[in-house]
Amino acid sequence: MKKKADIGLIGLAVMGENLVLNMESKGYTVAVFNRTIERVDHFMANRGAGKNFIGTHSIEELCASLERPRKVMMLVKAGQPVDDFIELLIPHLEPGDIIIDGGNSHFPDTIRRVKYVESKGLLYIGTGVSGGEEGALLGPSLMPGGSPAAWPAVKEIFQAVSAKVEDGTPCCDWVGEGGAGHFVKMVHNGIEYGDMQIINEAYQVMKDMLGMSDDEMHEVFKTWNEGDLDSYLIEITRDILAYKDENGEPLVEKILDTAGQKGTGKWTAVSALDLGIPLTLIGESVFSRCLSAQKDLRVEASKLLNGPKVTFTGDKKQMIDDLKDALFGAKIISYAQGYNLMMEAAKEYKWNLNYGGIALMWRGGCIIRSIFLGDIKKAFDKNPNLEHLLFDTHFKNIVETAQAGWRRVCASALTNGIPVPALTAALCYFDGLRTERLPANLLQAQRDYFGAHTYERIDQPRGQFYHTNWTGKGGDTASTTYLA
Repeated sequence: MKKKADIGLIGLAVMGENLVLNMESKGYTVAVFNRTIERVDHFMANRGAGKNFIGTHSIEELCASLERPRKVMMLVKAGQPVDDFIELLIPHLEPGDIIIDGGNSHFPDTIRRVKYVESKGLLYIGTGVSGGEEGALLGPSLMPGGSPAAWPAVKEIFQAVSAKVEDGTPCCDWVGEGGAGHFVKMVHNGIEYGDMQIINEAYQVMKDMLGMSDDEMHEVFKTWNEGDLDSYLIEITRDILAYKDENGEPLVEKILDTAGQKGTGKWTAVSALDLGIPLTLIGESVFSRCLSAQKDLRVEASKLLNGPKVTFTGDKKQMIDDLKDALFGAKIISYAQGYNLMMEAAKEYKWNLNYGGIALMWRGGCIIRSIFLGDIKKAFDKNPNLEHLLFDTHFKNIVETAQAGWRRVCASALTNGIPVPALTAALCYFDGLRTERLPANLLQAQRDYFGAHTYERIDQPRGQFYHTNWTGKGGDTASTTYLA
């Protein structure tokens, strides 16, 4: 074993433990530390036994065990614990050493931490890590950002442990300055929320409207995973629907219908609101989880509120085919909205994001990995200045072809009282986006009527604002014009 470690890691929970095992399997010596020291000793005596690990019992010992420039990665709970460990690390590091946050930190915190750590003469990386326990061990998707000068020192390790696509390209590359890495990971998680929600809506349509059994749904998802919808989330849904409990009954039907969340989907929706981007599908996905959490209220409402009786009499096979189109169309909308958000954030925070490269980083290892991410990479390779994903001919054609079945799904579900908020939100976004003139002219008239908020005219140059005394009783004073 080397006397000094190539990298150190703080936090031996599920992700941390599996990631260091991944690093060690690629030939690196790793120093490990955990706030609860007993966990270090347990790891060294069990999964880490006989391998190239250095177990340490203090921050000082951890830092002293590292090759220069020192590289210390934290996989700890987001928020104050990250700041606490930064303060503990700084006294034991030297100029040029690197602190890495691999947790699910909120990107504004990372922006702040990059500036703070750099002010101490050190370098800082905030990196998204996606793929769960299995990904951490076998190859995650890594999305690093922060201090650009830190990237050459960690590039080899990061790309060695990351997932690889078919040609061996690593699912890891430099994302950008400041909080760019954690922002991209946040959008990844938001898209994950959206993907999961539209899959859940398809499941409910099949179960409650078409009356399908879990075994029948398993077969549908199995078929879907062999075509255009081939993805990790479709794959695991296929497996979940086939899983039986100790009584030989579908386990999924015995799970309480209240969804948890760690906040990254909400952060994505809030960021979209802050930046003025219509992230409708992901927003509905977050609200759907919130509604699921109101279980007691829904139980009471189910006794009081009446809706239509399910009376589907159409072609069941056709509806399943339509569901596939609805899922595919909505999935593309979700990515289009996510990319739209990243583009706006790049302008706001002056990041130089590689959009094709981001698709490649998501192509393997991460939760939203799917076959069609390769097509997003091709779209941005063909046109690096692509303004919107739906402006690419490939994706335009898919959504236009999918829309007939997609509309039939939404219409049938709504007629039968089956909630499909994300599928309908995505379809409404598509219809809104392709509508040259929306009814916001009336909205602006209303705002001007009650608040003198002014409006622009189509027969006058943009940027000129007008106010009308709608009642004849008001004055000529207009409110300040502003954009939220």
